[in-house]
Amino acid sequence: MTSTEQLLSEAERIRASGVLGEARLRQLFDYLLDKTVAGESPKELVIAMDVFGKGADFNVGEDALVRVYMHKLRKALLSFYGPASGTGFSLQLPKGDYRLHLLQPETARSAPAGQPAVSKRVWPRRLSVWLLCCSALAAIAVVLLALKAQGRAAQDGLAAVRNSPLWSEILADERPITIVLGDYYLVGETDHTNEVKRLIREFDINSRTDLDRHRRQHPDEAKHLVDVGFRYLPTASANALRHVMAVLAPADRRISVRMMSQLPVSTFKSSDVVYIGFVSGMGMLEDLVFAGSRLRVGDSYDELIDGATARSYVSQEVSQVDNGERDSERGSPYHDYGLFAKLRGPGGNLMMIFAGTRDEGVQETSEKLTNPADLKAIASRVDTAKPFEALLEVGALDGVDMSGRVIFAVPRS
Repeated sequence: MTSTEQLLSEAERIRASGVLGEARLRQLFDYLLDKTVAGESPKELVIAMDVFGKGADFNVGEDALVRVYMHKLRKALLSFYGPASGTGFSLQLPKGDYRLHLLQPETARSAPAGQPAVSKRVWPRRLSVWLLCCSALAAIAVVLLALKAQGRAAQDGLAAVRNSPLWSEILADERPITIVLGDYYLVGETDHTNEVKRLIREFDINSRTDLDRHRRQHPDEAKHLVDVGFRYLPTASANALRHVMAVLAPADRRISVRMMSQLPVSTFKSSDVVYIGFVSGMGMLEDLVFAGSRLRVGDSYDELIDGATARSYVSQEVSQVDNGERDSERGSPYHDYGLFAKLRGPGGNLMMIFAGTRDEGVQETSEKLTNPADLKAIASRVDTAKPFEALLEVGALDGVDMSGRVIFAVPRS
């Protein structure tokens, strides 16, 4: 059997096993197989166009679509062959090479006739143990030095962020800092027996005060709505809070964390405010944030519309939800959007907004605005010492933000 025939045979075994899973991964495997047989090594952009239907203007530097699927394919091949892959033929996809490689089985090598067999050198047991200990100690030393260097680099990065025009003002201010998490205030809907049958989210009801007002304004509609004490917090809030708190940690004044649904209105005037959460969870902040923005909310909170260009930005995260009808689409890359805004509150206080249409947007926004290199890039486009806003497009996969780019960064009016 020729090497090409063996390559095709291995490929057929892999297909038949079902390890490739989703259709796009199978399509990528077949494409690479054809290119390998033809002796070609396609570029990342060519793969994006041929396999994933992207245009010639696709930016491989900003969108990791191809690299993500290459990683998934490598994992699938590793899963198929397991730890015993060296005992027979196997297909591998080395990093940095977009061709399939056929590995030959290991064969025993015997000494030629008339020549003595080559014997292995056997180290004394004590010497072997000593060498093993030295190797282990050397490895530990290398790891400790690497961790020390990494920790020093992290501290240097945090210092650069804290000294940036964006963060230095809030760190030097004398007002207290309130971190506001955009939670969802859920209400119970009762039936004719006053038993709660389901929980619902009304976007104009963000607190107990809002619920009381809604009851007064819509008595017939709201008579079946009751406060059940339930709140929902986006999962990205925890990671985003970690990034923000790392920057604010040295501030020598009181920092409190509050839920939007439990926040008194006076906070927006007396305290510096850092908001973290969905655009739909801004509650009382929404009017302040969008009053001086070139953006506005579209038909839903998953859509932001740029008033300067009339362009609409709609989160694709909702299409990834498994509703029993989209199994074939799960695992596909998609886009979400993040919004950062720096503005003045009604009391001259500082407000910083880390928001997203969905979790991935919140996460990426907090990472970008607390990273020294990204801050420097944004500062080259807008004066971050003054009120401004930035819109981010986030490339995501399976609920994880994979990449992000700043669509615009402009002064606020």
